[in-house]
Amino acid sequence: MGWFWGSSDDANKDALRDLDPSLRDFLKKESPVKYDTSNPPAAPQYRPQAPETNSGHPISKADENAPPEVPKASLFQDGRYAHLWKTYRPQAEVEAEGKSDQEKMMDILEGYQHRRAEIGRVALENCVMEQIEVSDCFTKGGWSAKTSMCRNENKKFERCYMMQAKFLKALGYLSTYDRPAEVDEKIQMHADTLYHRMLAQEKAIEEAKTEGRPIPAFPPLLSSRPKLGEPANEYTPARMHPIEIADLRTKVQQPLNKKLDTLEGEQRELEERAIKAEIEAGTQVAERLDVLHQQQDEARQKRREQGKETLGDKVFSIFRGK
Repeated sequence: MGWFWGSSDDANKDALRDLDPSLRDFLKKESPVKYDTSNPPAAPQYRPQAPETNSGHPISKADENAPPEVPKASLFQDGRYAHLWKTYRPQAEVEAEGKSDQEKMMDILEGYQHRRAEIGRVALENCVMEQIEVSDCFTKGGWSAKTSMCRNENKKFERCYMMQAKFLKALGYLSTYDRPAEVDEKIQMHADTLYHRMLAQEKAIEEAKTEGRPIPAFPPLLSSRPKLGEPANEYTPARMHPIEIADLRTKVQQPLNKKLDTLEGEQRELEERAIKAEIEAGTQVAERLDVLHQQQDEARQKRREQGKETLGDKVFSIFRGK
């Protein structure tokens, strides 16, 4: 059992001692490593290394608690590979530098049109159950339902689509400002929640009228709008000078006011909030275009002062009368 407990006998340290004598002689002759059974090499002694001491300046607590200097695009927010991210620039920023003024204007307008189209798509997603009911009516419905072209189911689906779109507008989905997709999903889910809450309230009111009970009171579906100078959320800037319906031209006001006069209570408030949301979205587009025009004028003025005025700048100055 010396192999287990260890032994101080040098003869027992011979690696070839248990082999056949002829095989041992062959290995001694042919092996490039020569074994010395009398004085085997001493085993290397490992000494634990002392921890390295930092002779430099001590790290302050402010440096330890400082956030990692890496962009959000990095998967390692602990600061690893920070040297590789020093020259990083978002792809959208790089692409924006190479765009012409016309392309920048088109991006703003297309972004607004995309938002309007997204409202229709999201409203359809929230009304998927109503769509299924319409489809089932045409495929599995009775004779009376098919002869009426599934009127009740279509009416229910159309109301869902219109109300969902209004809720989305009132909640700020039409805003053209960049924001994460998670925010859009929250708005979509909240709009669907408000719609079904509205249906539950309408059902409770109808039951109360049928049974002769007093109509129950419900809290308002939509929360109060933020005050002037207060942002609705971190992705929407504050409303400094909002345009109201009364500020529009008379030709535009008349159909809007006529539509509002036919509604009451929550329906009127929802319609009014949706209209104001469309006005604010249009105002945002106009403001962004105005900022872009100012930047273009400053760039032209700078090129003119440096003597690098282009032919396009001269033509633009002629048409602008400058």
